Amino acid sequence: MNASGSHRLPTPAAGEEIAWVAQHLADLVTGPVRSGVIHGGQSHADRALATFDVTGYARDRNEVWPQNRQGASRLSPYIRHGLLDLPRVWKHVHDGPAKDVETFRSELLWQEYARHLYARVGRSTRRSLRFAVEERSEAAPTRWTPDTVEDAAQDMACLELSLRDLTEQGWLTNQQRMWLASHHTVRLGRGWRDGEDEFFRNLLDGSRAANRLGWQWTVGALTGKQYGFSRWQVHKRAPGLCGTCSRQADCPIEQWPDDEQVAPRAMVDPLVRKDPDLASTRGPLAAEIVETPEAVWMTAESLGDDDAALAAWPDLPVVFVFDSALLTRLRLAAHRLVFLTECLADLATRRDVGVWLGSPREVLAQTSIATTFAPVPGWSAHARHLRVDALHPWPWLVPPHAGPVTSFTAWRRRAGV
Repeated sequence: MNASGSHRLPTPAAGEEIAWVAQHLADLVTGPVRSGVIHGGQSHADRALATFDVTGYARDRNEVWPQNRQGASRLSPYIRHGLLDLPRVWKHVHDGPAKDVETFRSELLWQEYARHLYARVGRSTRRSLRFAVEERSEAAPTRWTPDTVEDAAQDMACLELSLRDLTEQGWLTNQQRMWLASHHTVRLGRGWRDGEDEFFRNLLDGSRAANRLGWQWTVGALTGKQYGFSRWQVHKRAPGLCGTCSRQADCPIEQWPDDEQVAPRAMVDPLVRKDPDLASTRGPLAAEIVETPEAVWMTAESLGDDDAALAAWPDLPVVFVFDSALLTRLRLAAHRLVFLTECLADLATRRDVGVWLGSPREVLAQTSIATTFAPVPGWSAHARHLRVDALHPWPWLVPPHAGPVTSFTAWRRRAGV
C-alpha cells in the first residue's frame, strides 16, 4: 500500500480503546478522552438488539427523566455505523404490539428517508431545502463554547441535563434533541447550522443525513411551522425535574414561544423533486466484481459483521483509515472516535484489521479493494479515486426512487410504505 503521508497504527485491542485513542488520535479530537454511554462493537450491537422489546415504545419513546422512564431503543449509534442495518432491525420487532411496531418502524422509515435525501442532494442539505429560514444572528458563534452553552441553558435544569447528556454521554432522547434545537433557534434566534454542527460533533449517532433533517424540521424549513418548546413539555416528559431547577419560580420557557410562520420558497436544489441519476444515488443492486480484490475497505458508514463486502470476502484483510484531514476539520468529541475504535477492536477479534491514519486515497492507492457502497458524498469522493474491483450494495430498507423527496409524506407515498 502506498501511504506517503499516512502511517499504519497498531490495531486496537478490546478493553484498551480509550488509551489507544488518547495515544494516537488525541490531537484530532475535543474534550476528555472517554467513552460515551453506548459502547461500539458488533457484540454490543447484537446484545442491544436482542434485548430490545418494542412493547411500550409508542408510549415511552419520548420520556426523558428520570432515566428509568426512557423508552427509546438506544439502537441509533449501531444503525448509524452499520452494525445493525435497517432491514434487520425492522424484522426484529415484527411480533410486537401493533401500535408500538408502527411507531417504531415509522422512526426507521424517517432514518431511511434522511439517507435517501442525503444520498441524492448531498451537501445541499446544509441549506434550508423547502422554506426560507434566515440564519438569524450573523454574530452568533459558529461553535458552542462553554460560555455560550451556559448562556443557552440559562440555569434551567431541563437544558443543563440535556447539554450534559450531549457532551458527556454522546446520546440524547429525541425529545431532548428537539428541546435543545428549538431553544437554540426559535427562542435564542441562533442559526440552526451551528447547533447541527455541535450535535454532529458529540452524538454517537451523529450523521449529516438525520441531524440536518431534524434541525430543519425544528426551525420549520421543511414544513413552514417551527417547533415550540415550553415548560409544559418538561412537566410531561420529565415530571419532577422542574422541582430541582433554580429557575422554577421565574422559568424562561413558562409560555410557548411566538408561533412564527416561515415563508415558502422555491426548492434550493432541483434534485429534491426528481433524481436524473438514480443508479448513482442508489448504488449497485448486486455485487459488481471485476476481479478478486486484495483487501476490504471498511468505512465508518458500515462497520458491522454483516457489511456486504466483509461477508463476501471472509479471508481478506480489512483496512480502515482514520481520515486525518477530515478529522482535523471536524474536531469531533473524543467519545465518537472511542466508539469507532471499539468497533474496530471488536472486529479485530475475528478478522485481520489494519488501521491507518492519513488519507484513504494514499493508503489504498495501489490496492485492489472490495467495499460496500455508502450513500454519503465522502464515500463517493474517495471511491472514484480508488481501484474498486468488487463493489457491493448498500442494505436499503426501501429502495430509492427517482420521484419527489420534498417531504417525508411525499417520499413515503411514492415509495409505497
